[in-house]
Amino acid sequence: MSLHIDIKGTGHPLVLIHGWGMHGGVWQPLIKKLSQHYQLHIVDLPGMGHSRPLEPAHLHAIAEALAAQLPPHADICGWSMGGLVAMRLALTHPEVVRRMILIGSSPRFVNADSDNAASEDGSVDPWSYGIAADVFHQFASQVNADYHATLIKFLTLQCMGSSDARATVKQLRSTFSERPVPTAGSLQKALHILLENDLRHEILHLHKPVLLIHGDRDTLAPVQAAHWLSQHLPFGRLRVIAGAGHAPFLSHPEQFVHAIDEFLEPGKAGHPLERQP
Repeated sequence: MSLHIDIKGTGHPLVLIHGWGMHGGVWQPLIKKLSQHYQLHIVDLPGMGHSRPLEPAHLHAIAEALAAQLPPHADICGWSMGGLVAMRLALTHPEVVRRMILIGSSPRFVNADSDNAASEDGSVDPWSYGIAADVFHQFASQVNADYHATLIKFLTLQCMGSSDARATVKQLRSTFSERPVPTAGSLQKALHILLENDLRHEILHLHKPVLLIHGDRDTLAPVQAAHWLSQHLPFGRLRVIAGAGHAPFLSHPEQFVHAIDEFLEPGKAGHPLERQP
């Protein structure tokens, strides 16, 4: 299966992967500036935007489909669920990934207590840096009833707490309407990816330079998840953007682009954020 990928600009490949319920158009406000320095590969995930649904629709399958279409040694930038895809891609196809940028992302989006968080070796591994599982289950039931209203609610939730929440919600809603609306089935499958995946034990083996960009007011992926990642990724560094919610690249675009340039183009920005493996 081929994913829809827009390619713009020149320079080293930079892959942009959006989050749940959205499409590649969400990056539009940044395209003009980023495409001056990078060859952008702007992805529509399966069932979103112009990409057809994927069967089976699980995280491994998405990573396989993406790896088949990307150039080697690309820099990968994933937002929210897109960050989960980026991590899986780097773990299963390290030859495709040079460096990674994870925005508002987490190795596990759903909270887990000691009753449902046992690791492979049987040890208890709770997690409180996500949101309650029943919130995802509620979204799943609401998607079937009224997917459009559910998506608007989700977009609003992404911006709660942000210092520029109203403008960011307006921008997300405008962007969402620019491409085909995903089916309820595609949204359900993507929700299951967020519900079912836990990469905490695997990311210890992710030996790529990683820049974490996170808003300190993120309510969908609390900033504590980013701090946890920065402490457990072998080569991870964290940049927290004050006043930003779940979409810091929209609410604080100048800070976001500067952080990316500093990480990917250290000679241009002056002092690199990455640590070399």
